[in-house]
Amino acid sequence: MAQPIPVIEKVRIKIGDVIADRYTVERSLGEGSFGVVYLVKTPEGEQYALKLLRLWEVHPEIRHQLSQRFDMEYETGRISSPYLVHSVDHGFLCGNPYIVMEFCPGGDLIHLSSRDKLDLPKIAHDVLNGLIALHAAGKVHRDLKPENVLRKSDGTFALTDFGIAGDRNKRMTERNIMGRPKQIFGTYAYMPPEQVKPVGDATVLPTTDIFSFGVMMYQLLSNGRLPFGKLDSERDLMPYIERGRNGDWDTSPLKKISNGREWAILLQGCLNPNFHKRIQSAKDALTFVPGIIPVDNNIDKRDFSTKVVNGLLLRVMQGEEYGRVYRLDDMLKGDCAILTLGRRDVSIHNDIDIKETQSVYLSRRHCTFELDYVIGEWVVRDGQWIKSDTLNQWKRSTNGTYVNSSEVSVNGMAIKPGDIISVGDVKLRAEGY
Repeated sequence: MAQPIPVIEKVRIKIGDVIADRYTVERSLGEGSFGVVYLVKTPEGEQYALKLLRLWEVHPEIRHQLSQRFDMEYETGRISSPYLVHSVDHGFLCGNPYIVMEFCPGGDLIHLSSRDKLDLPKIAHDVLNGLIALHAAGKVHRDLKPENVLRKSDGTFALTDFGIAGDRNKRMTERNIMGRPKQIFGTYAYMPPEQVKPVGDATVLPTTDIFSFGVMMYQLLSNGRLPFGKLDSERDLMPYIERGRNGDWDTSPLKKISNGREWAILLQGCLNPNFHKRIQSAKDALTFVPGIIPVDNNIDKRDFSTKVVNGLLLRVMQGEEYGRVYRLDDMLKGDCAILTLGRRDVSIHNDIDIKETQSVYLSRRHCTFELDYVIGEWVVRDGQWIKSDTLNQWKRSTNGTYVNSSEVSVNGMAIKPGDIISVGDVKLRAEGY
């Protein structure tokens, strides 16, 4: 989908219009800050949702960045999982990009909870399996909330609005068409403490989604309440954030429901303000859902090799060079079993130089990969050895290196196929080849 954006013109879509000679517009499904979604039908009678990014309303300085995010939303929607809303097509309309995706007639959890009795264990099961698929592909949703969970025609609950999944700027301020910094991505009610007020530049990890999942399930279990108190106005924001930072959530609503004690154990693990002590993965969280026997629905759907024949490679799953591959064993030279990784900079040599032009969350000397011949595995260490006239020591990265959700020390951590390595905002997946 990544290609030069043509001249951008205002689009007026009417009921009955045909887009790309295939999609007939039936009605509008909703609008967001920069996009509008329509129900469309194909000549074969299939219904889809078409999401149009209204670039003509966006300040020119951020059009390219938003278009890149839209590209990533399309790519994320191609991950194979029944618990994700799938992307099926994409294109441009008068210079404005659009995505065609599955239509989920059941609506979102906000509307469903207001009229139907919901099967909460099933919702938790489906949402967590959606997160398992996202996280295995190196993505973090970052905006998980009831509005972004839809019910498909077969009753499956699926995640949507990956918009900008894994992008740190998703929750940052953007300028609107008038140039004013007002548009906010993300919702404070569901944000973990390390993202509301980062210590340094906190790396985005799967535990971000685990916290948001806990808030969402609490809301569904308590008929719309939030775990850290009311959040009806800007005046409530700071007290809410402070209670979240202290892990001070109200357990009383759970005492009134069936299996309340079991739900409390799950939520306690999800809402821990310390992401190191939080439930570390969606797969682990699944084991705490009352009445659910976890089944790995993703094990036979991997789109990469877990068998190491010739060596190990790293594939960029999130970042400006999405899809780029580094074959570690082929990159070794002579007797040296060490490769360095860092932000691309002409003044510094890295064997793996990561392009990062929109931010500086990746250190210039971020981490080191070493082939350990004793254990026969690649090991990643945070930081690099720096030797110069003035310095001769190991220096750690600014934001840390993580394997899955575990922080890597200078002593290193062995990596295996399927592991997601997070360096700044870039995520790489280890695969065999």
